[in-house]
Amino acid sequence: MSRSSPLNGTHQEEATRPQDKPKATSAEKTAQTTKEPSRPGDRASAAGGAENAPLAEEITPELDQAVQRGFEHLRRIQKAEGSFGQGRFGDHAGITSLCAIALMADGNVPGRGEFGDCVQKALDFVLRHSSETGLIVSDDMHGPMYGHGFATLFLGEIYGMNQEDDRVRDALVRAVQLIVSSQNDEGGWRYNPVPADADVSVTICEIMALRSARNAGIKVPKSTIDDAIRYVRSCQNDDGGFRYMKDVGGSLWPRTAAGVASLFYAGVYEDESIDRGLDYLARNAFPRGPGAMAGGFAQAHYFYGHYYAVQAMYLAGGERWKAWWPAIREELLAKQNADGSWTDQQVGDAYGTAMALIVLQMPKRYLPIFQR
Repeated sequence: MSRSSPLNGTHQEEATRPQDKPKATSAEKTAQTTKEPSRPGDRASAAGGAENAPLAEEITPELDQAVQRGFEHLRRIQKAEGSFGQGRFGDHAGITSLCAIALMADGNVPGRGEFGDCVQKALDFVLRHSSETGLIVSDDMHGPMYGHGFATLFLGEIYGMNQEDDRVRDALVRAVQLIVSSQNDEGGWRYNPVPADADVSVTICEIMALRSARNAGIKVPKSTIDDAIRYVRSCQNDDGGFRYMKDVGGSLWPRTAAGVASLFYAGVYEDESIDRGLDYLARNAFPRGPGAMAGGFAQAHYFYGHYYAVQAMYLAGGERWKAWWPAIREELLAKQNADGSWTDQQVGDAYGTAMALIVLQMPKRYLPIFQR
């Protein structure tokens, strides 16, 4: 990966929880209990990751306070039309969706929660930028499939919690159809909505979006998921890490986190590829705590990588989650800015804050997408 952002499609090699937590809808309960069928060669999973095995003191008072400050920062920087983002990533559908997902991770949804109004405004913004083709894009930047994937994930989570808004369903169905139709012959996706080449970084965005939509009851062809699994596996190197494209590059930890997460969300829960990928992450990306500045936020794709790494460790559960969670929690808490934000040097505060908040709220277990 280069130091350019994954959101612009140009890189090559690269809180106090609310008491009114929304009650789970029937769709949400289904999303949390229905599992993808096992694939040939997969080993049956006896454990459910960290979903039903919380650690002692996963959520600390310091974490609650940091999350609340982060939420308040997002409220301050949300624009009147509902979007988030700054500079060349201003009014960005993908960043707006990530900010809304961060707020939803504490139970804020349209019409409910202290920050439910912010989620509603973000939803309205995303829906206004859903085209007839299904593509969700709010700017003219190259490589819209990153933003489209995050926006589709957001709509899937919204629809999974409340299926009464036909606007959401219609936009979500079109968005899913566009993802399915733009998968390439290798089984992956790339920057633009055409079935040309593919890379792991865009592919994980689309896999998560499809999983969220399927959890919410939207039809996703099994062949699409099977082909995606085949593509992701083809990108793994002998050291357990993942390369950027099928035939290009060495291993780096951010795309390895994306590769492992891809397999989990595609329904592969226990597999040699996952074990080797998790081992690579433990060797190359383990958080070093609040005192370790070198190689921290200055790393290219720091927030992107930890966004997927924490999901991979949460879904793996057991000793991996037990070791990883306190380390990344303390590292992020120590790096929060005085105004409640986290700064990503490539994309900006809105993106960095959203990613940090999503990571820090994994133990809350509110969002259907993070369940097996």
